[in-house]
Amino acid sequence: MRFCILGSGSTGNSALIVTTQARVLVDAGFSARKTGQLLASVGETLERIDAVFLTHEHGDHSGGIEGFKKFPHLQIFANQATARAVQAGINHRPAWRIFQTGARFMFRDLQVESFAVPHDAQEPVGFRFTTGHEGDLFTPRRSIAWLTDLGHAPQNVHECIRECDVVVVEANHCPELLKNDTRRPWSLKQRISGRHGHLSNTAARDLLAAVASPRWRRVYLTHLSRECNSRTAVEATIAEIRGTLRSCEFSVVEQGQSTPFFELG
Repeated sequence: MRFCILGSGSTGNSALIVTTQARVLVDAGFSARKTGQLLASVGETLERIDAVFLTHEHGDHSGGIEGFKKFPHLQIFANQATARAVQAGINHRPAWRIFQTGARFMFRDLQVESFAVPHDAQEPVGFRFTTGHEGDLFTPRRSIAWLTDLGHAPQNVHECIRECDVVVVEANHCPELLKNDTRRPWSLKQRISGRHGHLSNTAARDLLAAVASPRWRRVYLTHLSRECNSRTAVEATIAEIRGTLRSCEFSVVEQGQSTPFFELG
């Protein structure tokens, strides 16, 4: 199992998971052309991608679906509410594969679990992707949690990320930088910091500290606001939890940044 983030932030979000039998994108927030360029940078192409899994309909997570009409083989997985919202804004009908939020199902050699998250979209979800089997020497169990765009972290989120090898979680904003930002109106600041908005650095830290699973091998801090956050602010906030989980590597992913493949083994 290999994993990389193609990009994360308000301009677009997408990641790539590669297993023995599947190549899938998690979210598709970039144009088809940009997605192709990002895939080429890691030695892949859109022609080789099998499916896309959508967390919700906002453009920075689903904006590439319209351009994917040139790739009719792509299966697009979403719950009914997300699919309906995306379909209303595009001019072709993708190969939708509809799942129910909370369902667990197989796609080739990937077990896919969706779970509800609190965000101001129709029916937003996070995902846990698992391949292999617990205790199997040749195909050991490996799991990735994808958790962006949520205003707070209910208990179901804690449980979904506990037994993962890799956790991708947003650290969207520094509360002080957001408070002092002069370009955003008060109403937008309220939306961002609300319980159906985005996790702040401190909220992300508190979630990680509350779970602090010894199984984690890598945590990615993502979806950073360009104006209301910084790598420095994120790293300062997570310093204590980083010291607690010394066997886990922490990576802060800024806007415009891709990550190299992480080999889960």
